Amino acid sequence: MRRFGYARDRTCWIACALYATNRWAVPAALKNGFLRGHFNDCLLIPAALPLMLLLERWLGLRRDDAAPRWTEVLFHLVIWSVAAEVVGPRLFAHAQGDGVDVAAYAAGAAVAMLAWRRAYAGDAA
Repeated sequence: MRRFGYARDRTCWIACALYATNRWAVPAALKNGFLRGHFNDCLLIPAALPLMLLLERWLGLRRDDAAPRWTEVLFHLVIWSVAAEVVGPRLFAHAQGDGVDVAAYAAGAAVAMLAWRRAYAGDAA
């Protein structure tokens, strides 16, 4: 079994690089509605989940170094969706809940899970 890379994971690094590029390097005039509104949402799970799993490992909440499992991905997807799209709009006046954001989080999670299953073949259950 190959150990999961956590913060060194290739998918995580690519997602973080894409986020930074879209956020700071692509001029607003070149961004269409998707790049402006939902592209970075697609990167939430691939960029953040490896770091959260590393934290869970350090805290003893994760027992092994296997690639992310579907259950872990789904758990974090639900928690972050509720936090960002339900709780956030109630706490912050400028925040707005959007079901399309949840769909973007889920699409990014699915692509990341496929990448992790390929990179760590046989590890993700």
